[in-house]
Amino acid sequence: MTTTTRKTLILAALLALAPCTASWAQSVVIAQNAQPAPEATPAANAVTTKFDKAINNDENWYFSWGYSRQQYAPSDIRVSQPELGNDFTIRKAKGSDFPSSVGDTISSLFNLDFTNPQENIRIGKFLNPEKTFAVELNIDHSKYNVDYGQTVAVDGTAPNGITSMVVTPQNFNYALHNGLNHIMINAVWLHRLRGPEQKPGDLQLISRVGAGILLPHADNVIFGNANEVGPKNENVCCFKKNDWWQINGWTAGVEVGLRYRVYKSMYVELTNKIAYGVLRGVPVYKGTADQELWMNEQVLSAGFLF
Repeated sequence: MTTTTRKTLILAALLALAPCTASWAQSVVIAQNAQPAPEATPAANAVTTKFDKAINNDENWYFSWGYSRQQYAPSDIRVSQPELGNDFTIRKAKGSDFPSSVGDTISSLFNLDFTNPQENIRIGKFLNPEKTFAVELNIDHSKYNVDYGQTVAVDGTAPNGITSMVVTPQNFNYALHNGLNHIMINAVWLHRLRGPEQKPGDLQLISRVGAGILLPHADNVIFGNANEVGPKNENVCCFKKNDWWQINGWTAGVEVGLRYRVYKSMYVELTNKIAYGVLRGVPVYKGTADQELWMNEQVLSAGFLF
């Protein structure tokens, strides 16, 4: 057999095999594409399952309403009234809360007037199946008034060049008693102390850490001049100079206490909270006031899980 004949036979064989080779290659590609995707690792599956259970589980939300009392450390209050030529600071002013009576509080609740009592509202969501960690919205409707009858030092440029004064309703009526509102986002931890877990009789240690904004309503009279904001039904919130409530600062706080499950999804809670607040630009007549506050607060609340 000649060399030319040999080459001709080899070429013919290759041409005959070409369709089979192409078909085989195509089958390999299809088989590879048809292979299932790699399965997630057991650890990843466990995390996903745990998170899904936490999000979709029953009684994963909670709501509470509470009544509170506050105490305040003495603080400096700076008042700036450029049009009147005043820029002075009241030193170490003592202030108190403004609690309503039990009767007024109950009446306010029945009338749905939730801004009258010193109240606290919490709405939270658990983020783990054990219900030991949650994130919540915190609204503390606290109140603050500068106490009358105290003698305070006055620095800076004040009317008549005074350097001290006795606080009266006429010369320094400084009140945030229609709301020194702390609007906060809290991280919440719970630790079981005793009793059946997640059942009536369950006693838990609860702790919170949070921060947010201060939303006060300022009623004040500074040396005979009254500040006017509102009216409440027309200018409610939050950025105009005459709005009833205005964003005038920020706050941060920690809270510790006890939560006790009394019946199925109902609980009571008693906590103590310490918060630091910075107020800036609080409206006064022809000017603004600045203040830094330390607040100690006791909260008794009732809530339910859903």
